[in-house]
Amino acid sequence: MTTSLQKSHIHRTVLDNGIVLLLTENPTADIIAARIFIRAGSCYENREHAGLAHLLSAVLTKGCEGLSSLQIAEQVESIGAHLSTDTAADYFQVSLKTVTSDFADILALAGKILRSPTLPEVEVELERRIALQDIRSQKEHPFSIAFEQLRQVMYQDHPYAMSALGNESTMSCITRGDLVQFHQTYFRPDNLVISIAGRITLDDAVAVVKEVFGDWQAPANTPLPKLNLPNLTVQPQQVILPQQTQQSIVMLGYIGAAVTSPDYAALKLLSTYLGNGLSSRLFVELREKRGLAYEVSASYPTRLFPATFVVYMGTAPENTQVALSGLHTEVDLLYNKPLTELDLQAAKNKILGQYALGKQTNGQLAQIYGWYEILGLGIEFDQEFQELIANVNADDAMTIASRYLQKPYVSLVGQEEAVRNAVL
Repeated sequence: MTTSLQKSHIHRTVLDNGIVLLLTENPTADIIAARIFIRAGSCYENREHAGLAHLLSAVLTKGCEGLSSLQIAEQVESIGAHLSTDTAADYFQVSLKTVTSDFADILALAGKILRSPTLPEVEVELERRIALQDIRSQKEHPFSIAFEQLRQVMYQDHPYAMSALGNESTMSCITRGDLVQFHQTYFRPDNLVISIAGRITLDDAVAVVKEVFGDWQAPANTPLPKLNLPNLTVQPQQVILPQQTQQSIVMLGYIGAAVTSPDYAALKLLSTYLGNGLSSRLFVELREKRGLAYEVSASYPTRLFPATFVVYMGTAPENTQVALSGLHTEVDLLYNKPLTELDLQAAKNKILGQYALGKQTNGQLAQIYGWYEILGLGIEFDQEFQELIANVNADDAMTIASRYLQKPYVSLVGQEEAVRNAVL
């Protein structure tokens, strides 16, 4: 039995086996995009297997029951379609795009890959070598190093401490058996969201999804494992890594709120005001007016668990200390001085404008609604988010800044004398 919820042109249907199907009807182009989300991102890995979800995403399309890696690629490319896999901290996903007439075939192929991957040993080793090269490559980039050490010190034993790739030690010890066990544990219909957008009716979408996935059943008497994550405590500290670089990387990090928190919208707005684009506060004050920054920005990703609020700058070694002080001053202003109505409205316009532009294609529509569903927010969050941003006032912003942005973690990478002398 299925239930259906309609919100304008978006339909939500729950199939008998637990799959949540979202459909955004968009008949303007003869294209269908789909995203299949599984609650199985890097948060679900054991610490000693960090990078497992990434490795699984790289190997998943390299063979399935009855098809080799080459045959899968030929099936996709022969009709000009797109099929790929990816992983994030909070979820695993498969992405599809094709013309309407080929959608059933590509979805059937995705179903085989999801349900019966062969995970060939030779492909596991090849993708592991590529991942290890990526891990080593990141060690050559000062920004990646600075962010890695910041994340480690902020999150400690929480899975968010680890890169999606893990590290050389964890990536090297993942076995094919580990991939099989992870797949068997989390890849099941009651842990799946399928989000489709394009020229297809609700009845046809339900029919094709049932055809591919309808006989898939969750294992009996085997509940999904529950995440048991440590509580995060704020114990600010400064971490430095001397390195012979042409510039210093300076980062301040704060433990922010999860997307489910009532504080999320205000922090998202503050991040946009501080570091989003050429008109942002950090860019204008620290780069344009003072000439301190090669690059300067802020980041606050949307996460199911408390996310990092980070401001960072690349600067000349001799400016390391003044850059660190400048970043700190700009963040402190957020809870010491209310934003003007003009600045507040400009930040709202920017974030809401960018949000609207991010929902133009079928792929973007399938992504955003599926993402909200897999995070447990529901498709209603599309409208709620816009209302939450619009309703933030200057007092709210100050209060939230005071709650989260007073005690920074600091990460510095650069020439030894420069980073050792830069102390708050």
